[in-house]
Amino acid sequence: MSRAWRSIAGAVAALSVAGQAAAMPPVWVVKDKNSEIVLFGSVHILPHGLDWSPPVLDRALKAADDIWFELPIDAQSEAQTAALAGQSGVLPPDQSLYKLLPPKDAELMGKLAQAYDVSPALLDRLQPWLAEIALAGAAYRKAGADADSGVEKTIAAMATPKATRKAFETPAEQVAILSSGSMDEQIASLRETMRDMDERPDEFQVLVKAWVDGDTRALDREALAPIRTATPGLFRRLVTERNARWTKMLQTRLQGHRRTVVVVGIGHLIGPDGVPARLRALGYSVTGP
Repeated sequence: MSRAWRSIAGAVAALSVAGQAAAMPPVWVVKDKNSEIVLFGSVHILPHGLDWSPPVLDRALKAADDIWFELPIDAQSEAQTAALAGQSGVLPPDQSLYKLLPPKDAELMGKLAQAYDVSPALLDRLQPWLAEIALAGAAYRKAGADADSGVEKTIAAMATPKATRKAFETPAEQVAILSSGSMDEQIASLRETMRDMDERPDEFQVLVKAWVDGDTRALDREALAPIRTATPGLFRRLVTERNARWTKMLQTRLQGHRRTVVVVGIGHLIGPDGVPARLRALGYSVTGP
């Protein structure tokens, strides 16, 4: 599905429940002498009624002094993100996305617009990065998923009121990351997503299953490998550089004396370049996959 939202988008090792192994989304626990950080990998958009919250996360949320998200989880932040996307994601009046795309890609976009009930006229006015998000959102809706059922909104609602809510980025920073790619790079990412939607319509379900099962190898294969290969510049901005910034922020956080829960897209936590691996390399105790 959308390469951008997999990363903005994006599972806790197998736990034993009443003596019976139960796969759950992966959790990492980072400790030093005085602080603890629980890292949980999010899927931002999920189907309704999915049971995904592991006991270790529930316990951490009850004890947390602060909870960190990628963006603030509130209506104001959502409105600001939508407004900024609308400002930077629309083509100039004399341009057409259908005309900017190679003929085969334009034909496929028209086919998908009809299949997923997206206005062709709307897509024609969008920059490729925002058209990609619009198509992916339609695919999520068709799969019965939405942001209200996603990890961030669920955790924001269930966490104790005493926990301070913090964010790694502002809406302006995140929209700038998404919109900063060259036209060629944006078209390449859009093409990859459209091919997935056409050839692998069940891919979202595959990704969610890998997350619920705590299958980090499958998550890397489904969520990171395609963008890493097809658009390395986008991967660097969306994943590598953000992981590096967030790791530095968490290093500062570990100098305190509190309990913290971090909830970011699962793609930022898995693999040798993920935040847990970076913190391990700095000498912190990190348990998890």
